[in-house]
Amino acid sequence: MKIILPGGSGQVGRVLTRALLAEGHECVVLTRRPGVTATTAGRREVAWDARTPGPWAAEIEGADAVINLAGRTVDCRYNERNLAVMLASRVDSTRVIGQAIAAAKNPPRVWLQAATATIYGHRYDAPNDEETGLIGDPPGVPALWGRSVDLAKAWEAEIHAAITPRTRKIILRTSLVMNPDRGSVFHVLASLCRLGIGRQGDGRQYVSWIHEHDFTDAVRFLIARDDLSGAFNLAAPGPLPNRDFIAALHAALGVRLSVPVPGWALEIGAFFIRTETELLLKSRRVVPTRLVENGFCFRFPDWPAAAAELTKRWREG
Repeated sequence: MKIILPGGSGQVGRVLTRALLAEGHECVVLTRRPGVTATTAGRREVAWDARTPGPWAAEIEGADAVINLAGRTVDCRYNERNLAVMLASRVDSTRVIGQAIAAAKNPPRVWLQAATATIYGHRYDAPNDEETGLIGDPPGVPALWGRSVDLAKAWEAEIHAAITPRTRKIILRTSLVMNPDRGSVFHVLASLCRLGIGRQGDGRQYVSWIHEHDFTDAVRFLIARDDLSGAFNLAAPGPLPNRDFIAALHAALGVRLSVPVPGWALEIGAFFIRTETELLLKSRRVVPTRLVENGFCFRFPDWPAAAAELTKRWREG
């Protein structure tokens, strides 16, 4: 297949492109900085600005699938400027991809649009699935956390608004994609936990995650299933509290002693490294109900086994 990957030069895009190339697919990465990353057989980079139509739209014509991963990182302070940039990078790129698909004479048969599991509210009591999970945050949650939920909803609204009658639309509500590459979420967590860093806050908040192999398998599954559309949670069926998540990672790393990090210390650290504690303290209890109901099988449904496999490759790399 010929697969177009707007924003495919990011961390998750590299994971996905690597898997698709291994199967012999042609991958066209739309990037604002073409030529920065190495080009491999079957992979091309094409320039775009993620906002306006341009020559890049010719790549959409006759493609088999579009997987839009574009969007500014959320690893930043949630000030008004950064929130505006995060929103624009997601909404504008989604809108212009929809326009390119709508204008194509031979449009792709499927459009997979990145979204986020952050669309679900802070929750401990029950899992969030695709149908019943959009309940909002309970009282007492920091108001700033609601801004990321609003952003997630605006992002999804843009793909719903796109008129693409000949192209099936899939929304990927993706949790933390775990892979051992340098700079990945797992790489950062493993590096900290190896030093004895323990649970964050009170450790009750749920962590939703997905192993890179299950993430790429799920994308392939959704491309192949012409009968499926709409939102899907890309998360392992075993979300678990932060304290258990960190304990399993310590076990995989062979760490015996750890020091918990209280919430106030996280707030101070987040200020200095210019990020937000929501990324660690919000409880994301997300389950992949629609994937499982439609026959998808996870290779790594539980975190301890995933952590052990990832740790082995992290050490070897």
